[in-house]
Amino acid sequence: MTGHETRSRPSSRLPLIALAVAGVLALGSLLLPDGGTSATVPAATTQAPVAAPAAPVCSEVRESLRPTGPLPAPGAMPPGSTMAAIAARGRLIVGVDQGKYLAGYRNPITGQIEGSDIDIVDRIATAILGRPNAVQFVVLDIADRANAVRDGRVDMVVNSFTVTCARQQYVEFSSAYMTVSQRMLVPVDSGVREVEDLAGKRVCTSEGSTTEDVLRDLPLGLQVSTRAGIPDCVLDMQHGRVEAVSSDDVILAGLAAQDPQTEIVGRALDNSRYAVGMQPGQPDLVRFVNGVLEQARADGSLAASNQRWFTGHLDTIPPVAPAVYRD
Repeated sequence: MTGHETRSRPSSRLPLIALAVAGVLALGSLLLPDGGTSATVPAATTQAPVAAPAAPVCSEVRESLRPTGPLPAPGAMPPGSTMAAIAARGRLIVGVDQGKYLAGYRNPITGQIEGSDIDIVDRIATAILGRPNAVQFVVLDIADRANAVRDGRVDMVVNSFTVTCARQQYVEFSSAYMTVSQRMLVPVDSGVREVEDLAGKRVCTSEGSTTEDVLRDLPLGLQVSTRAGIPDCVLDMQHGRVEAVSSDDVILAGLAAQDPQTEIVGRALDNSRYAVGMQPGQPDLVRFVNGVLEQARADGSLAASNQRWFTGHLDTIPPVAPAVYRD
């Protein structure tokens, strides 16, 4: 099992191509669904097929589940709990990104995945298993994050995962740990200052993201294209295939740090909150993670992580989101 090296302040000269790699980092064997045989279905039936129930109407974002008392000591998880099963396995399986410099990226020098999201992973792994390197990372495209949770491929997703009403049909989110804003990345000599300057032009964002919906809803006739990852959008912009890239400011900050010929511009087009995504059928794990985040808010480590990664890259450091619960 490969652990994390001690991290120093990130370099601002990491090559983009090193961050655009996708795949699975198997620090241990990836758990696969049980491969049993299915029951035989009768060949004939006299009943008409029953239509699948309609998906529940999504009306508003639900807040998360409140932590229940003090956290147990690492290695002493409640018997029968989801955390005890993770401890018995010996590793936490987490869906992450390795192409978002500053947020979640593979450091080409150390070979480790690091960033603000990975600091959250380290904290959770330490709380359950007693060490931050007891993690199996599964690298996910943005569009695959909810499916990975729903299918049980990962214990959780910590990957710039925005809380939305639609996603809550399949994912139970922790309390938010960061508030971010959607803005734009453009070439420094583009003359673009606000999104209105891009009316009728080509803008790229990540497939399956909330930023795609925001761009398509703007009454500007934007030609919106999508890619599996934002670094791919930047490559499109560098080759003149699009005029701008839109994403969350913390993601754009990492891209601008790698390419000094780009800059972040414009007002916030939307504001959203990042949280840890887990399975709805594991409320004990959700409450546990919220307890870990409560500690990180109280001891200042959440704010310190944001300062460490984004100082010098954003005019305003992303604020730590306050915890709000529904029970």
